Amino acid sequence: MLSLLAILLLSFLLGMRHATDPDHVVAITTIVTRQRGSANAGLIGMLWGLGHTFTIFVVGTMIILLRVTIPPRVGLSMELTVAAMLILLGVLNLTGTLRWLQENFTPNLRCFAPDTELFDSPASSKNTNSKPRVSARCKSLGLFNILRPLVIGIVHGLAGSAAVALLVMTTIHNPWWAIAYLLLFGIGTIAGMMLITALLARPLAFTFRRFSGWNRGMAVASGLLSLGFGLFLWYQIGFVDGLFGSHPRWTPH
Repeated sequence: MLSLLAILLLSFLLGMRHATDPDHVVAITTIVTRQRGSANAGLIGMLWGLGHTFTIFVVGTMIILLRVTIPPRVGLSMELTVAAMLILLGVLNLTGTLRWLQENFTPNLRCFAPDTELFDSPASSKNTNSKPRVSARCKSLGLFNILRPLVIGIVHGLAGSAAVALLVMTTIHNPWWAIAYLLLFGIGTIAGMMLITALLARPLAFTFRRFSGWNRGMAVASGLLSLGFGLFLWYQIGFVDGLFGSHPRWTPH
């Protein structure tokens, strides 16, 4: 029992480490460059983690309980979806499409603009002795900012679900303990991604208030990073690992 509890604790810590994988950080960076506070960024990290955990739990449970075998070509295709998503995020960011979507589907866009009032009334802004009260609309993320990290997290979960489930099967032979491992692994991933996004948002919020041009450059840089890393993964999975060939080689990791 003690060894099982130790393994479950380890699963939480491994989940937090899993959140720091390069493809995860690159993808989430394209999102938080548009956020101006640690609270909203942390919430976005939590939503990404929820989507990621959902996929890992569903696919992992199927593998553990039903003993589903994933062929190499299917496994590589699941990982290729991450590369495709990173390329798409990079292109959308560089072309300004992500900004257009945010402008049209995010009700609190004014909270991100440095030259607009964020107060409930003109009187509150004139009173220098009172603490400014942020408008209620500045406290919500909006449907677009909620769905985007969820979908990205779900796609990322496809790439890691098989590897996590296979690792659990070789370590824990009781299927229900193995499923508990998956849940704690997912909770650790959520916690890790919340911490990462909150930390990323801190310097971005500081520079946004003082160097708006630098912050626009960060958005472009994150788009280039996402595009470049996605193309690298596409080449690695498609040609080096042989997905586009006749003899694919897939090692879950």
